[in-house]
Amino acid sequence: MIFLHIIGHNVRFQVIGSRYYRSTETVHRYFRIVLRVILKLYKLVIRSPDESTPSEIRNNRRFYPYFKDCIGVLDGTHVRASVPPSIEGRFRSRKGGTTQNVLAAITFDLKFPYVLAGWEGSAHDSRILSDALSRPRGLRIPEEFSAQGPENAKELFNLRHSSLRITIERVFGILKKRFRVLDDEPFWNFQTQVDIVLVCCIIHNHIMGVNPNDLLNQGLYEESESDLIIPTLTE
Repeated sequence: MIFLHIIGHNVRFQVIGSRYYRSTETVHRYFRIVLRVILKLYKLVIRSPDESTPSEIRNNRRFYPYFKDCIGVLDGTHVRASVPPSIEGRFRSRKGGTTQNVLAAITFDLKFPYVLAGWEGSAHDSRILSDALSRPRGLRIPEEFSAQGPENAKELFNLRHSSLRITIERVFGILKKRFRVLDDEPFWNFQTQVDIVLVCCIIHNHIMGVNPNDLLNQGLYEESESDLIIPTLTE
């Protein structure tokens, strides 16, 4: 409970100690223990999907057959980071703050099948993707089942594609809302910051597995008006 309180509300160890009548040293020790234990669940909870067409695609006329070979969505997000002044420049994002750039994949049951955390905020997404693909147990993207292109007008294709990409943006938003530690100034070393990102994704997957109708998740299923607008295409 102490661990969840800390990552859910980004509460300092000293404050948590006073609330739970434990010393700061005790809070810190058990925080590290729980963090290590949850990290061991990564391979069990964050798993690659099979390569069959997801039911969310197959049973939706807006997406099928245009995205019948799509098994998930891939994107990056920035999480606030605290690093030594000597390397702050590498971690400074385009928006000015110091962040770590996190690459993640989302399946259509709104779970993470892959997460790569720890890259500098200034790193380009293509570099991070190359790193993910080159690792021995890194990201695996299956070959397309068909080389056939879009089966309808470009406008319709881009509309559907935009709707799918918004899914991962919503999941990132829910993740940061559920775990405030991801959207506030961190107060531990950088490796722990990286581990916390992974742990939050593991817990998210667990929640989606046991209670996908959790009230906080409701925003994931709501379609915004922007999803219904066909974007202007440029050559």
